[in-house]
Amino acid sequence: MTERMLVIDDDAAVLRSCEAIFRDNGFEVETTVSPTEGLELSTKNHYAVILCDWKMPGFNGLDVISELETRAPDSAVVMFSGYPSVDRATEAMKRGAMDFLAKPFTPDEIVDVVRKAMGSKLKQENKVYSRFEKMWDKFPVPSLDAKGPKTIAETVAQNVGVDKANSPWVSLFVLGVLAGAYIGFGGLFSSSVTFDLPPTLGVGIKKLIAGGAFSLGLMLVVIAGAELFTGNSLMVSSVMIGEVTWQRVLAKWGVVYVANLVGSLLLALLFYFSGLWKAGGGALGETAVRVASAKVHLGWWEAFVRAVGCNWLVCLAVWMALASRQVIGKIFAIFFPIMAFVAIGFEHCVANMYFIPTGIFLNHWAGIAPAGLDMNTLTWTAFLVKNLIPVTLGNTIGGVVFVGLSYWGAYLRPTPQSAE
Repeated sequence: MTERMLVIDDDAAVLRSCEAIFRDNGFEVETTVSPTEGLELSTKNHYAVILCDWKMPGFNGLDVISELETRAPDSAVVMFSGYPSVDRATEAMKRGAMDFLAKPFTPDEIVDVVRKAMGSKLKQENKVYSRFEKMWDKFPVPSLDAKGPKTIAETVAQNVGVDKANSPWVSLFVLGVLAGAYIGFGGLFSSSVTFDLPPTLGVGIKKLIAGGAFSLGLMLVVIAGAELFTGNSLMVSSVMIGEVTWQRVLAKWGVVYVANLVGSLLLALLFYFSGLWKAGGGALGETAVRVASAKVHLGWWEAFVRAVGCNWLVCLAVWMALASRQVIGKIFAIFFPIMAFVAIGFEHCVANMYFIPTGIFLNHWAGIAPAGLDMNTLTWTAFLVKNLIPVTLGNTIGGVVFVGLSYWGAYLRPTPQSAE
């Protein structure tokens, strides 16, 4: 007998994914983006399982779970969320959910959770447990264990990369602008806390502090939600497993890249017009100009190689953040690789979209020209040719080859047996 399933989620990509996964597992799947319609369907029909998102426009998924407890008491209800927490999971269990799953998830993860929920519901109905066992089943602690590398590879290739490739163009552009600004915030924070550090502290300690502050940028991108060109290098694994095409990925990369530049320039302008560069008697502004000048004076190959190392670490930070199911875990996963790339001296194209234009604005408009520097070389052409092009190419190689393709080759590449 075919079991019926209802999926309630405002994300069409999640609905398509669940429909494909569970039809392959013998379920008859119905989907809806409307919580109201979902509740009506649960009243009219019998479903073995109901999957419900936590956050939907105008609705709190916890309220939907409570209502389902009354309308569909025989259904095993599972809640999933892109913002998991122990408190939220526990509250969902109290209101009637049988289990809780963090997004993004792999097909194996969600199938296992649904089977477990159906089994728990059946045991509840048969009343074969003691009072203590019943209480334990009703309030299980969801798994907060970090995902393993193979699971991350599957999540990136099958879910994250596909969702990004299929995202609406306008949404992608807006999120790209935000990412450019967020990375700029990291750069501004880093400069603001290090520009007046005493020389006796040492160069290494100064770089360590700068890197720790700069990690704010990627935390905002990953946790608040934004689209960053360098992190999107991981989409290559979706191409390699045949879920999306190179043409689509390159087009989305292009949109995000331009949007990142727009966001970075917006923050550079905000910094200039805010007058914050006058801090320390203009020392902060002078430091910004020196940083920009140093970046455009890097050799082309130097900039390229430094960029390879940079995005290797940036993509590893994103990769490890996906392993964590909790915000605090994501923070620590991001902090150390980003601190490392800044302290080492690697080059990041989106960060430089903020650092170099900021130096140009301050030099051209505020007349800041530190002694010993040739300001004739700090130009838009130098920014593009001597830094942005080689750094962008290096970042792409670092993320695509050393993270995306490496983990695809390690965990997802078809074996001779699977090819047969």
